[in-house]
Amino acid sequence: MTKAELVDIVSESLEGVSKADINRVHDAIFQTIGKALAVDGRFAIPGFGTFEVRSRAARKGRNPKTGEEIDIAASKTVGFKPASALKGGL
Repeated sequence: MTKAELVDIVSESLEGVSKADINRVHDAIFQTIGKALAVDGRFAIPGFGTFEVRSRAARKGRNPKTGEEIDIAASKTVGFKPASALKGGL
């Protein structure tokens, strides 16, 4: 599902709320999640799941074009753990 499709679906279910307003709310929600991850390292939505910052260790890899071994630096990524209520509905 794309952002536009999500906005359309939400717009259909909320009479009197414009798509522009829904877009602004969507953007504000995801900016807030990003800030919370940067500050606290996690963001939980009860009944949905938890986003958390995870660390990846440095490792060796290969350049697929040349086969040359390369060093891949340590990095951080965002992981998601679904709540049991969400898992039960899938």
